[in-house]
Amino acid sequence: MLVCGEIRTCLLPTRQALDIRAAAQLLGLRADERVLLSERPNLYARSPETLTGVDCPLPSANGARVRAVGTVVARAALTEGRVLQTSAYFRLPATGPDQRRPWGHYLVRPGVLEPFGKLPHEAVAHGVLDGGRHGDLDVGLIADGLLTRLLRHPLLDHCPPLRSRPTRLRWAALPAHPGEGPSLERFTLAEDELRTVRLRVPEDTDSAEIAVLCDDLALHDWLLTTLVRMLDGIALGSGTPPRSRPGAPERPAVLAALRPAVDHLLHLWMPRARVAAELAPLWEALEERPGFTRQWLALVQRIRDQLALHAIPALYREVEPAP
Repeated sequence: MLVCGEIRTCLLPTRQALDIRAAAQLLGLRADERVLLSERPNLYARSPETLTGVDCPLPSANGARVRAVGTVVARAALTEGRVLQTSAYFRLPATGPDQRRPWGHYLVRPGVLEPFGKLPHEAVAHGVLDGGRHGDLDVGLIADGLLTRLLRHPLLDHCPPLRSRPTRLRWAALPAHPGEGPSLERFTLAEDELRTVRLRVPEDTDSAEIAVLCDDLALHDWLLTTLVRMLDGIALGSGTPPRSRPGAPERPAVLAALRPAVDHLLHLWMPRARVAAELAPLWEALEERPGFTRQWLALVQRIRDQLALHAIPALYREVEPAP
């Protein structure tokens, strides 16, 4: 089996973070199913799943035209009422029928796309991560459509406390080699806020659990990216110019730009909070290299140092010598 998906991650465009009830109202995509809510270890809400029927060619790196029919699962999640994610994913078996079946056959297999004939795993995985060609399946469009729908909700005032950019994460999970556990083969930062992740997982791994893991990777990558840009003075916060970076003379402007990070971002770092135990070791690869948490802690300490330096003049006043 091959499992692929794409995720959009962004700051919820509202001045105040949503409470648990408002989060449930925002993510109520279906009247027949409730929003999943959790307050431990942090505030988290996940929408019911929606299905999109597709019948189109799959992306393929070698140019092979492999047609697949079935449904793509899409859902949304909100962390601490502040960070919104929409994702879409699907699962592909190794082989499929030679002819198209009635839609009823596909509807009882949510999130499964059946290829016509044998599936070229490697070529399709490469094609998904590279983006494919015009006319190929693009689950990013499904995730985008759901995000657009949610951003139109009347609960949102579109006055975010800081400026940030959304990110995209594409992922492909191929079958692990016999007798081997899950592994992270590649995590890549590409242009235009795109990230790609290539995984290997045992074939009996639940697709939804893989999607949760990739949501977690996308969330923490967005947090790290946003904090790095904030500290670099790149189009974030209150419009602080690049010359007003930490360490520069314009300290009040710097602190005004850093305050939103303290109020809205620093408490969100919680890797593997909802990742399945069998997939949690995949985070260890990111902790080894590039070192997600090490970099995050260094950035947080840098912010705290700036706040401490700002507090010094209030605690210690120089006394001018008497004439």
